[in-house]
Amino acid sequence: MTAPKVLPDKGNTLEKLFPVKKPVIGVIHLKPLPGAPRYDGQDVREIYAAAVEDARTLASGGIDGIIVENASDLPFARPDDIGPETVAALTAACLEVRSAVDVPIGITCVANGAIPALAIAKAVGARWVRVNQWVNAYVANEGFLNGPAPAAMRYRSMIGARDVAIFADVHVKFGAHAITADRSIAEQATDAEWFDADVLIATGTRTGSPTEPREVEEVRAGTNLPIVVGSGLAPEQVPDLFKVADGAIVGQWLKKDGRWWNPVDPHRVETLMNAVSKMRTK
Repeated sequence: MTAPKVLPDKGNTLEKLFPVKKPVIGVIHLKPLPGAPRYDGQDVREIYAAAVEDARTLASGGIDGIIVENASDLPFARPDDIGPETVAALTAACLEVRSAVDVPIGITCVANGAIPALAIAKAVGARWVRVNQWVNAYVANEGFLNGPAPAAMRYRSMIGARDVAIFADVHVKFGAHAITADRSIAEQATDAEWFDADVLIATGTRTGSPTEPREVEEVRAGTNLPIVVGSGLAPEQVPDLFKVADGAIVGQWLKKDGRWWNPVDPHRVETLMNAVSKMRTK
């Protein structure tokens, strides 16, 4: 069953968030925080300092926005993985990043973390929450009208957080990361809009395989929302993808040696943004 499009046209949320067309958003991958399953006892001040350094490298290189991400440590099957310790530490990390740079920030969480992430975003002045598996987890596990997803929709209004946008993933490459492989890409896009998303992310899988232009077009067939690409974007993909997408989220490629947990590489930031600047001036 495909969810009906019952939401009014929201306009282009990206234009409200960023002063440029085709914004590029970088990602900071926090080391596991206190209370999270893989936390190894590292001093949180060291984690915050690394996040701030990455944020400054991204911002000074011309990146238009920054996502602070702790999702890699939070399996979506366990909603209690985001406990009070992790919430407190993630809040502090976001405040450190926001005070260090003059670009808008957002937060990544997995689907079961949507409610605390919205509260954190509202508290720290983050402009959006990227919810991974927002649609997939609930369609597969709980259905459209049951469980935490509608509660999160109501919660956004309850705490006065309608100004916090929802970026929702639409997985365009099916596999272990996309657990509703029987649904078409266009159907997933329609589902995400129904779940009150403001921006859709056409993203691949954890392997970092890049989104393809035809997949962006399939997402667009199911929604009127703006679409950004994610997962594996490199400079050579910019010309083709920026013709069909409204922006991009770039994480892994910007890290030293192209590895998620390494620091941001300023040379890679410069290389990517040079490619983006050429597209913006056409």
